[in-house]
Amino acid sequence: MSAAIRFVLVDTSHPGNIGAGARAMKNMGLSSLVLVRPQAHPNPESLVRASGAADIVARASVLPDVASAVADCGLVIGTTARPRSANHRVLDAREAARELVAAAASRPAAVLFGGERNGLANDELARCHALLRIPAAAAYESLNLAQAVQIVAYEIHMTSLGEAGANPDAAAPPATAKEMAALEAHLDAVMTQVGFLHNRNAGQLRLRIRRLLSRAAPDDGEVRILRGLLAAIERCTPPAE
Repeated sequence: MSAAIRFVLVDTSHPGNIGAGARAMKNMGLSSLVLVRPQAHPNPESLVRASGAADIVARASVLPDVASAVADCGLVIGTTARPRSANHRVLDAREAARELVAAAASRPAAVLFGGERNGLANDELARCHALLRIPAAAAYESLNLAQAVQIVAYEIHMTSLGEAGANPDAAAPPATAKEMAALEAHLDAVMTQVGFLHNRNAGQLRLRIRRLLSRAAPDDGEVRILRGLLAAIERCTPPAE
């Protein structure tokens, strides 16, 4: 379990938050940390704040984008300060933990945490199957990044304790982010071939389709069915002029 759920910190500006986040993870038996575009890493402050979790900081992968960080993951959940979303399910930490623990029984799962100032970008949120929001007092809702990591890690730990010996015949996990990206590219090519994609709306349409596919969370077999259908359309349809 410790390596099956990945914590991905995106655009972290304060190195102390990396160290404190790693300590929070280790407290709860989690060890897989990925840093996307950290502004100051490596940094001595990370190791000081990590205390006994310096090993997690030292092993952390540093990657250029979220797509690389979640390519092999089935379930991806992004943290948000927004109370609701028209395009995603919004879960609290306990609900998200249950889904993460269940998904991680089959393949890696990831939680995305955005930068301290602006959070996750829209295209990063579009890669998520659901969003995670930690409700707080209305008078002061702002959580420190490491605090958010601690709360989510705690809920995952408590859920994993309760899920020991859970039913192994669970539903198939969602396809990996890499498989979903291949499906999106294939769909994009077919839409271009049949003349459905127009320059004036192509970017917005691609984003809405990505959100739709993320909400659907198809498994490996369903992705193969969809790609088989797309291949059949390609064979029967001449290129658009």
